[in-house]
Amino acid sequence: MEFRYLGNSGFKVSEITFGNWLTHGSQVENDVATQCVRAALDAGISTFDTADVYANTAAETVLGDALKDERRESVEIFTKVFGPTGPKGKNDLGLSRKHIMESINGSLRRLQTDYVDLYQAHRYDFETPLEETMQAFADIVRQGKALYIGVSEWTAEQLREGHRLSKELGFQLISNQPQYSMLWRVIEAEVVPASEELGVSQIVWSPMAQGVLSGKYLPGQPAPEGSRATDEKGGAKMIQRWMRDDVLAAVQELKPIAQEAGLTMPQLAVAWVLQNPNVASAIVGSSRPEQIADSVGAAGVKLEAEVLKRIDDAVGGLAERDPAQTKSPATREA
Repeated sequence: MEFRYLGNSGFKVSEITFGNWLTHGSQVENDVATQCVRAALDAGISTFDTADVYANTAAETVLGDALKDERRESVEIFTKVFGPTGPKGKNDLGLSRKHIMESINGSLRRLQTDYVDLYQAHRYDFETPLEETMQAFADIVRQGKALYIGVSEWTAEQLREGHRLSKELGFQLISNQPQYSMLWRVIEAEVVPASEELGVSQIVWSPMAQGVLSGKYLPGQPAPEGSRATDEKGGAKMIQRWMRDDVLAAVQELKPIAQEAGLTMPQLAVAWVLQNPNVASAIVGSSRPEQIADSVGAAGVKLEAEVLKRIDDAVGGLAERDPAQTKSPATREA
């Protein structure tokens, strides 16, 4: 495992982050989820990402139980605030001071820790003044409940304004968590240049495009039984945009590229996002502990320029690149 600095800070994270969205606390039994976390630790992963909204807080509880016997200083724990939790009442979501302050306390309790290393605004909240949100984050940092602050899926302009306010309030905004993969490149035109200017790193999710870049989905054939594309509760809607024969055929062209590079298809997908110098870490998940070792094989991989061009020739023309696809919900209705 290799490690990278997160933003303009002295804080290091593992190149591969273990995330428990869509699985732990809902689809995967808790004992298997714990085995996955143990496998991640054994593979050298030290960074773990969750959110209070995942499985309506249950994912945080699972992660807290799995990490409770670890030396706290040796792991980096990230969580997020924004989405609806609890009974989903009028103040049970968003980035108001009330919800942030109540949410951090709930997250710490479930994670069984006194602090999180990174606390992230899960989306931008158009219904709360940004000054209110950033002041609440500043107070949480001063209280020692979070060491650093990050965001997720913020536009370049939102990042600039958030960064400006964080400097005025005396804390660091060091990260953004966007979707990023060979097929989803919307951050490249605006978010990445702004982030490089501001000293903000990307912690990217879905580097395998919801599993499409694994190559297991074949053009003209039904999705494998038990895969994400067949699971209505596990992301079938999100993956649907890529379940087209032209995309699936193009992904098959990546197989010889991966083989020649000595990588599996998942490793090639994760290694590809890590070639972007603004990416500090790629988030991977698993529903089985044996899946972890494959993903970790992408750490430290250097893809030559010729390989990157071949990848671009194969799938680049089908990638989504519109910066307007970086967006948050217009309202925060539960």
